Amino acid sequence: MSFELIRHDTNIDFVGLRKYAYILSAVLLIAGSLSLLFKGGPQYGIDFAGGFNVQVRFSKTVELDKIRTSLNSPALPGLIVQNFGDADDNEVLLRVSFADQSANDVRSTVSQGLEKEFGAGSYDIQRLEMVGPKVGADLREKALQAIFYAVLLIATYISGRFEQKWMIAGLMAAGLSSVVYVLDLLNAPTSISVIAATVATLVLCVALRLKYALGAMVALIHDVMIPLGFFSIMNKDVDLTIIAALLTIVGYSLNDTIIVYDRIRENMRAKISPSLDTVINASVNQTLSRTIITSGTTFLAVLALYIFGGGVIHDFALCMLLGVLAGTYSSIYVAAPVLGFFKPRIEVERTPKAAEA
Repeated sequence: MSFELIRHDTNIDFVGLRKYAYILSAVLLIAGSLSLLFKGGPQYGIDFAGGFNVQVRFSKTVELDKIRTSLNSPALPGLIVQNFGDADDNEVLLRVSFADQSANDVRSTVSQGLEKEFGAGSYDIQRLEMVGPKVGADLREKALQAIFYAVLLIATYISGRFEQKWMIAGLMAAGLSSVVYVLDLLNAPTSISVIAATVATLVLCVALRLKYALGAMVALIHDVMIPLGFFSIMNKDVDLTIIAALLTIVGYSLNDTIIVYDRIRENMRAKISPSLDTVINASVNQTLSRTIITSGTTFLAVLALYIFGGGVIHDFALCMLLGVLAGTYSSIYVAAPVLGFFKPRIEVERTPKAAEA
């Protein structure tokens, strides 16, 4: 007998609650989008913006303002000082913008400033990383393209898997990929071309009646924008580890969405009710136990990383925590309601008696 956290015949009216869910999603997305707009986009880390990361460990607790004062030098432009790791570690992370200085110059300037203020032997430079601005820009462009291509391929798979429209979805994906590639060759801003191609994908899904793909894409965009908005509001950096977390969230959310979609399709074929809202409600309730168990165990594992993983993996774990919550929520309140909005046709498998008639 299978383990069920929630009974299979539970009847929660998720469709009836969708208006409140829409309001919640709208508030979160608008707040995050306004933050991104006013700040000119995400706050990129050294991986994307270029510059230096200097990790310093002090022998005792020091005030961040004193560190900023001691390192006030033209050789350290755009200096940002922040705590790193646990409070008892006395570790500080210095972020310096790139201005044609070498790593040795940065190390020397930091050492001279800290030694003058706190004395020799009171600190230890544990790590110094440098990324050039050109490399950072290339990484940023490739990261945006990776997210776009992931979502586009997912839309193609969903259309073929649930609607048997492999040819139409494949042609759409090939066309949009070509457009992004050509714009890249013409040196068009990657962010603008990716956003335009994403909007075009949504419009084509509506025009071609790719209902399942449209619901999945809206849910995935929702799941990516929620963590990005939170990171912008909290003034946290977006680097390669955050992109890895976002791509992981896309795959995780898709897995849950496919489970819900598969149950909706089965119940539509079984004609459990003439009302599509009733079918969606029944399908979400039937998969609710599986959703909570899977999401709950994943959430606990990522929470352990967030608490005990240390400063290096802290932001990655935070992004994953937000993504797991957003992905679970979107599978129930975003993907399924969007599918119901377009009223997919109920397909009934042909029986021998119907074939004979």
